[in-house]
Amino acid sequence: MAYYIHAAKFFLKNTTETNGYLEITDDGKFGSYYPESAKPAGKIVEYGDKWVAPGLFDTHIHGLLGHDVTDGDWDAINEMSEGLLKAGVTSWLPTTVTASFDQLNNVCKAIGDHQGQETGAKIRGIHFEGPYFTEEHKGAQDPKYLRDPDIDEFHKWQESAHGLLNKISIAPERKGAAEFTRQAVEEGVVVSIGHSSATYEQAKRCIEAGASMFTHTYNGMNEFGHRDPGMVGAAYTMDDTTCEIICDGHHNAPAAVRVLINQKTPDNVALVTDCMRAGLMPDGDYMLGELEVYVKDDMARLKVGDNLAGSILLLKDALKNVVDWNIATPEEAVRMGSLVPAKSMHMENKVGSIVPGADADFLILNPDMTLSETYLDGKSRYQA
Repeated sequence: MAYYIHAAKFFLKNTTETNGYLEITDDGKFGSYYPESAKPAGKIVEYGDKWVAPGLFDTHIHGLLGHDVTDGDWDAINEMSEGLLKAGVTSWLPTTVTASFDQLNNVCKAIGDHQGQETGAKIRGIHFEGPYFTEEHKGAQDPKYLRDPDIDEFHKWQESAHGLLNKISIAPERKGAAEFTRQAVEEGVVVSIGHSSATYEQAKRCIEAGASMFTHTYNGMNEFGHRDPGMVGAAYTMDDTTCEIICDGHHNAPAAVRVLINQKTPDNVALVTDCMRAGLMPDGDYMLGELEVYVKDDMARLKVGDNLAGSILLLKDALKNVVDWNIATPEEAVRMGSLVPAKSMHMENKVGSIVPGADADFLILNPDMTLSETYLDGKSRYQA
């Protein structure tokens, strides 16, 4: 049965409205928004001083609840989709780490063969982080599997994924990177660049070939120099590109995040978590791919080398952080966690915003930006 949400604030696609009513249709879609002065007839669900935001879209997440996407276990991946509702995430891209051909192929089969069967946050595709990286900025990627881009290899993975492999992160200095990018983009795949020691010119060549994103900007990149701008300089200056950023307070200083947002504007910055299997889990020892990791003090680090190894960040907390750090308004934070990720994947017409006809995947936020409730298809699925 259709109903209406009454709340103090609504983060709609093109505006933020104060007080009013949002229609949820009987088939679980968004209907119309009505101002306070035009109270509709029908069932009203009252949220008082709380805020209504679109569900979040995490386009870069490896694990949660002790599970890792790269394990290729469908039941575990579905448990992650359920757990993500606690993070305010209603759409996501299961993300792999660098691994063998067979292991990555198993992930593609596990997700491709169960397309649409997830019971929690909706799987909008698959993101391969690697294996086409370079060693100097490999981060927590296993160096024994690093190699040059191979479009034929990629096509085999895509066949196993039944077309769901729609994002890949690569290093632009690898041999054939620009040619691979051009072909992949022509086939509808989003190419992001990162884990790289590329010069500004190498990065620019890949962007001109069709790459449109920067993978967790600053992390896994050579640093900006005034004579050698490098990858960070390319991220700052390449038009019509989206920059991922991890806002857990450990991967990047708030001031560096502020610089990126000021340079790119919030319309071109996508909040991501890079969360590994220790998300929503206690401190202790874990694995990231085949690498040993320890989790302590809200950080995941490699046992060998002590590099940061992904994060244990939840996307709802990234939104709260950028607001608490005074580098984004609530409206901008919501946009960077929902619509911008959707736009980066060319999915803004079906996910990432509150518009009539879209799936009613939305959040109830407290005024301090903490999560109160998560709805999926118009049904309450998680209450804090």
